[in-house]
Amino acid sequence: MAILVLNCGSSSIKADVFTRDDLQRLHSFRVERIGTPDCILKSGSETRTLGNCDHASAIGQLLLAIDEPIEAVGHRVVHGGETFIHPTRLTDTVLDTLRTLTDLAPLHIPANIAGIELCQAHFPDVLQVAVFDTAFHATLPRRAKTYAIDQDMAEKHGLRRFGFHGTSHRWSAEQVAQQMDTPIDQLRLVVCHLGNGASVCAVEYGRSIETSMGMTPLEGLVMGTRAGDIDAGVLMTLMQKEGWSVEELDRFLNKECGLKGLSGVGNDMRDILERAADGDDRCRLAINVFVHRLRKYIGAYAAVMGGVDALVFTGGIGEHATVIRARVCQNLSFLGLRLDEDANTQRPSTEKTVVEVSHYASRNKIFAVRADEEQMIAKDTQHLLADCDKVTTPKGIPIAVSARHLHLTQEAVEILFGKGATLTVKAPISQPGQFACNEKVDLVGPKRTIKGVRVIGPVRPACQVEISRTDEYTLGIDAPIRNSGDVGNSPGVKLVGPAGELTLKEGLICARRHIHMDPASAEAFGVEDKDVVEVAIDGSGRDLIFGDVLVRVSPKYVLEMHIDTDEANAAELRPGDLGILASSNTLASLRRKQV
Repeated sequence: MAILVLNCGSSSIKADVFTRDDLQRLHSFRVERIGTPDCILKSGSETRTLGNCDHASAIGQLLLAIDEPIEAVGHRVVHGGETFIHPTRLTDTVLDTLRTLTDLAPLHIPANIAGIELCQAHFPDVLQVAVFDTAFHATLPRRAKTYAIDQDMAEKHGLRRFGFHGTSHRWSAEQVAQQMDTPIDQLRLVVCHLGNGASVCAVEYGRSIETSMGMTPLEGLVMGTRAGDIDAGVLMTLMQKEGWSVEELDRFLNKECGLKGLSGVGNDMRDILERAADGDDRCRLAINVFVHRLRKYIGAYAAVMGGVDALVFTGGIGEHATVIRARVCQNLSFLGLRLDEDANTQRPSTEKTVVEVSHYASRNKIFAVRADEEQMIAKDTQHLLADCDKVTTPKGIPIAVSARHLHLTQEAVEILFGKGATLTVKAPISQPGQFACNEKVDLVGPKRTIKGVRVIGPVRPACQVEISRTDEYTLGIDAPIRNSGDVGNSPGVKLVGPAGELTLKEGLICARRHIHMDPASAEAFGVEDKDVVEVAIDGSGRDLIFGDVLVRVSPKYVLEMHIDTDEANAAELRPGDLGILASSNTLASLRRKQV
């Protein structure tokens, strides 16, 4: 049995067949120039002319060329809107919802839906799965996805940043983590997907926290035919001076700008590089603008994450244009990034997915990664297919609200409460061995002080202060969302106790949503340590779902989901509320394995 992955673009189709169990690629098919007399179907070294055919006839001929029995089909869908933030089993209801999102990606969603409907007709009894380009960016913090416009108007029309190329960014991040032999939840990566469409993503500890594309794929980098970032005043001027309609402006920005508009010779970087070498000034300008914009984003994303452990290039340009990689990496030594000119001549391949191109003396790493979105889609489809083989019953997870608190070292305890002081028990808390202490301290920030913050015992190897988003504004400190215990490169805060003061250099965080599980509960739920899931609130009467919830498994834990006070208040949670771990039969949770 096999898994088929179908990627329907506006003028091309990619299809790959994988073995179900170990995801070995069996066949690759490519249909190019759909809608023209030159439409062709490629399979290995063979090329067949299809004539002037549309998506339906092209997909029909492609499906007839597949000999393997297909057990599941994974579809790339460009835009999931607010609704779809994980791989989703396709039903009539899901398709109806997808049709309402056409305005967000008018060139791509109709083609995506055409591919889905044809596969449903060709494989009527086969699992069909949608994997969304926007899903990886569902973890964008509110400050990164919000446009600075009137928020009533933004909410009315759904105007916010979504991001794209998420499957490629996730694939590249996972491949680099494996290459570095480091858990992905310990890495800060800047991933550059560079092709005819191009975007950058800040992947902080396995989660997308910033990306260059916005509500549509028009925002961000210079692309093949898209302008990327542009002053809105330029657009209004063009409409006024040229008398353009919205449709004409849309065509200009999507089809006539970017490298094509800058160079005057087209959107293919290979041609532009060749002409630039021959002295073409417009092509040289196109390269300079492309590189400048990209380098600017890399620096910005390193600043957002407080540093970068690796810079990653992928996509057609990112993998093959060694000159572009070299130009981009110039003057990045202040980030600890230094390119090796000889190593940079290497390109990733089927045999070697990841190639390191950083200098041996580079403090941080630089990689080129072979893009393989189809492999990632096959992996997500495989997970849902495995879930369909299970008989699962939703189980309740007690919800616990974590008020602001802190953990201290023994040294800190003695500084704050006096020499020889120890933590004293006020009351045990739900997790075995932990307790609320009688001891409290004040948190002093640049703006205000929060008094009487309780210490949680026992003592720990490092100090850690956990606060809510509201507390951030009270203190005047921007605290990152982190897994408990991950305090590197986090801000510090001043602690004031009855016997002394202590200024922490780091340790102030907003704790990421997480579930404590003992091994038996993890086995019952079918999850593992460091899986990332979604949780629905049982009996809420609303579509209340918490995404990006980290699973933590240990024999020392008792089953419980922890959220902070802000989220509990916003969700109107009450004592005794339960969460339901989403499964493929309910909400199709995304088990995004951390390396």
